[in-house]
Amino acid sequence: MSDEQAYRAGFVSLVGRPNAGKSTLTNALVGSKVAITSSKPQTTRHAIRGIRTTERSQLILVDTPGLHRPRSLLGQRLNDLVRETLLSVDVIGFCLPSDQRVGPGDTFIARDLGDLHRVRKVPVVAIATKSDAVSRDRLAEHLVAIDQLGDWDAIIPCSATGGEQVEEVAELLASYLPESPPLYPADQITDESTLVQIAELVREAALEGVRDELPHSLAVQVEEIVPREDRPEDAPLSDVRVNVFVERSSQKAIIIGRGGSRLREVGTEARRGIEELLGHRVHLDLHVKVAKDWQRDPKALDRLGF
Repeated sequence: MSDEQAYRAGFVSLVGRPNAGKSTLTNALVGSKVAITSSKPQTTRHAIRGIRTTERSQLILVDTPGLHRPRSLLGQRLNDLVRETLLSVDVIGFCLPSDQRVGPGDTFIARDLGDLHRVRKVPVVAIATKSDAVSRDRLAEHLVAIDQLGDWDAIIPCSATGGEQVEEVAELLASYLPESPPLYPADQITDESTLVQIAELVREAALEGVRDELPHSLAVQVEEIVPREDRPEDAPLSDVRVNVFVERSSQKAIIIGRGGSRLREVGTEARRGIEELLGHRVHLDLHVKVAKDWQRDPKALDRLGF
């Protein structure tokens, strides 16, 4: 195999401020849903690895929470998680949404990435996400602003929802990976546990259509998955018990909704994704609980896995 054809494999971290399109791009690159997406900020709380394997390369995508100025212990821990992740990857994709102007949040991250680039020489590719949401002139302006923000190894626009330039982004990121055989089996698309994936599906469903302040206060924990006994082999059924934690009684009322209507919607939406994940029918038992100010309580954060 010549140098041009040498197989490349390694870790790619997509970073950016909250709601920069990182999770949507991860899913588009992998070709399957491995990261939850939402119009709300701070959706991602775990470094989810999506794995994209082709004949020439394997990209292991680490989708981090958005870097931001922290307002709570949870926010600080999320930022620490991002920085810890960046120390162990081969290339970084810095996502800057085309439908928003470059702002202080982007400058904050650019400074961090500049320091990392100088210390560890990690290549940084600036990605203008959501390119389909703006005119060609506005996109050109955005690309110039990105260029002026820092010294990037490359700059590329793309639209994950429209599928525009997703393959080109994948090839560009892969070109910076080290020569290596694949690190995961070719048919594996994530290394997240089933429990974490179920919790994320419930949290995504609960985030839809709720007030802006709620995402920061929402945590989900899977209590147990119990296969029903005496079910025919060709029609298994599992009981999935899940706790949804909020910080205040008023938030609990929002999640449950009038007469439990909102919670039923959340359950219906989440169950669809869980059944697809497990490959069989489930009975989803959802409970909403108040864990007062859990974002600022170290013990509560530890219990909830942060």
